[in-house]
Amino acid sequence: MRVQIVDPSAFTPPYDHALSAALARAGAEVELVTSRFAYGDVPAPDGYAVRELFYRRSVGAPGSRLRRIGKLATHVPDMLRLRRLAAGADVVHLQWLTAPVLDVHLLPDRPLVLTAHDLLPREPRAGQVRAQRQLFERVSAVIVHSEYGRRQLVDRLDLPEGKVHVVHHGAFAQIAASAGGTLPPELVGGTSGRGPVVLFFGLLRPYKGLETLLRAWRGIDAARLWIVGRPMMDLAPLRALATDSVRFVPRFVTDAEMPAVFRQADVIVLPYARTERFDQSGVLATALAFGKPVVLTDVGGFSEVAAAGAARLVPAQDPGALHEALTELIGDPAARDRLGASALAAARGAYSWDAAALATLAVYKGVLTPS
Repeated sequence: MRVQIVDPSAFTPPYDHALSAALARAGAEVELVTSRFAYGDVPAPDGYAVRELFYRRSVGAPGSRLRRIGKLATHVPDMLRLRRLAAGADVVHLQWLTAPVLDVHLLPDRPLVLTAHDLLPREPRAGQVRAQRQLFERVSAVIVHSEYGRRQLVDRLDLPEGKVHVVHHGAFAQIAASAGGTLPPELVGGTSGRGPVVLFFGLLRPYKGLETLLRAWRGIDAARLWIVGRPMMDLAPLRALATDSVRFVPRFVTDAEMPAVFRQADVIVLPYARTERFDQSGVLATALAFGKPVVLTDVGGFSEVAAAGAARLVPAQDPGALHEALTELIGDPAARDRLGASALAAARGAYSWDAAALATLAVYKGVLTPS
């Protein structure tokens, strides 16, 4: 089976490359169609091909207005090039699309599968929700990462039951297996040497619940809190809430640094706020692979991971409950070990990339041989 995995803006290279490699191991002929990742190195292809089709002439710093304008200027021609290239594929599997309002009219005339990493845009602009609905209607099948996500699309958006398929987000074992790595210099020295480490990792966005986390952190003196990730919001109000035991690394963390950050962490916390638009998290997938105890708020598909014994669940936007869970795990190494062992078992079983690849191939076969 010839498969094209498409991520025009290289929004999630770890996911794209892990899925491509797992599908190749399962026997598919895979080509990842994407663009150059502007923030650092990406994994070398392992059994699959990579074509950097999109935005080859873009200039400007990553994330800059100049770069965004350049990408939009070449987007339509690049999508038309994808249409021609896709003629040789049996299935085109869309991960992220740069301009859904336009893209729904530019997609290849092939069997299409779309992974709904976001059930709906998390911070929607005018027209985005309608465009997302049109995409769901346009493709042959939609993949979500949890039963929660499937029910949202079937019950709330009225998608047909047989069109929406659950494929668990694979745990990033390739990151956990990487050797070496160095801590970001911001986390070395000073007050960073006291007690266990609680880590928040990922893009810093309003829905990530950082205010709740910092309020929950009040009174926790025997541990350190690291908040690591590129900011997509004003951090000044959060810094005003932070105690001396909190360290911020407000930037993109390189592949050379990320394994060291996760290895140093004793607990991972994802204190996300209530939202109906969220399904699963790549940060959670990374924590599982490292066998780390995780504290999650009850949003999206997080409860399903907790039900498997691989994480601790607390109510969303409840600083008191979050404080209690963090305090308990900080003070109980044995509880951390038990939760971490369950996380690692999930990463090697139901949440492995090989399991995800087999489930994804079943979706492909379904769109190629519809009932």
